[in-house]
Amino acid sequence: MTKEEFETLLVHGARCDDDKLAALTVPIYQTTTYRQGELGVEPPYDYSRSANPTRRVLERQIAALEEGKHGFAFSSGMAAITAIFFLFESGDEILIPKDLYGGTFRLLDVHLKNFGLAWRIIDTTDAESLNGAFTARTRAVLLETPTNPLLRVSDIAEVSAIAHRNGALVIADNTFLTPYFQRPLTLGADIVVHSATKYLSGHNDVLSGLAVINDDELAESFLMIQKSTGGVLAPFDSYLLIRGLKTLALRMDREAESALSIARWLLSHEGADRVYYPGLDRDPGNPIQSRQASGSGALLSFELNGRYDIKAFFAALRVITPAESLGSVESMACHPATMSHAAIPPEMRAEMGISDRLVRLAIGIESIETLKGDLAHAFDSSMKRS
Repeated sequence: MTKEEFETLLVHGARCDDDKLAALTVPIYQTTTYRQGELGVEPPYDYSRSANPTRRVLERQIAALEEGKHGFAFSSGMAAITAIFFLFESGDEILIPKDLYGGTFRLLDVHLKNFGLAWRIIDTTDAESLNGAFTARTRAVLLETPTNPLLRVSDIAEVSAIAHRNGALVIADNTFLTPYFQRPLTLGADIVVHSATKYLSGHNDVLSGLAVINDDELAESFLMIQKSTGGVLAPFDSYLLIRGLKTLALRMDREAESALSIARWLLSHEGADRVYYPGLDRDPGNPIQSRQASGSGALLSFELNGRYDIKAFFAALRVITPAESLGSVESMACHPATMSHAAIPPEMRAEMGISDRLVRLAIGIESIETLKGDLAHAFDSSMKRS
């Protein structure tokens, strides 16, 4: 799909086929049930946990955007990934990346282990290490690329080839780049999952999760899980997400351009010891990122120099909002050790490379000079004077 075709699909790809009034905007079918016709004849809609016309438009659209076949909408990103893990059985093992999102780690480590689903951390950026990681129990590799919060990049095509040789699925979390910059299914992944709360929505006003699957048999099993577990996206939230998608290309272009500019600016600032952003030429993930994606996204991280106080740095921010989320038009700053990755034990965070001085920035659409000025003020205000 070309960039032009994708941008057109964002705006015109949401159409409700059964709307008798031909509304330009997708109607909100705020109903839980539907009038039945002839007994014994299955209607297209019977109960909104199973299917809803507004949600179905969104599900078709995300499938098309990811160049997949079957889309599924959930009430949050965690609801989507929980449903994905329901595809596996007690005794199965999932391989996960080194700096996995804390919420996903908590789900595996605290809750799903009670059902016998095992997990093991591997370096998904190292093909040799990955190739030797599979056992008879391994059923899937969960990829975040780039990862959260160190922006490590894995080769999706290579990981998929290795996993498939070992009889395992590849689940790719595409939240950070969205299908605008990266389409994992076209590179060999089996399932794509999004916290659509983030960039796909883009306005901090709806919790949502999306998944896309190509394989018909796998999608049929997943549809039954969606129906049975019931964590589906509500009609109004589906409408909000469809609306947010219309401006995805505009937002991602602006935010990614600003993120690269800020990453380069941080490289020359004494307050940043190390900058993590795969769009930088010096970043170790840049060659793979440039090959498998058309952009590097709007998220970056950096290590605050020890001469600066981390609490004072966050307190001094005036435009960039300290917050756990990301992907909105507003810029946000996260302290992973106490926010997004607080569920991970300190010693494990240290092994992952997530230090107490790590700052994650999600760049919004504000003026780039305003954002740099805000960061400069925070650096100046947090420098230790003695």
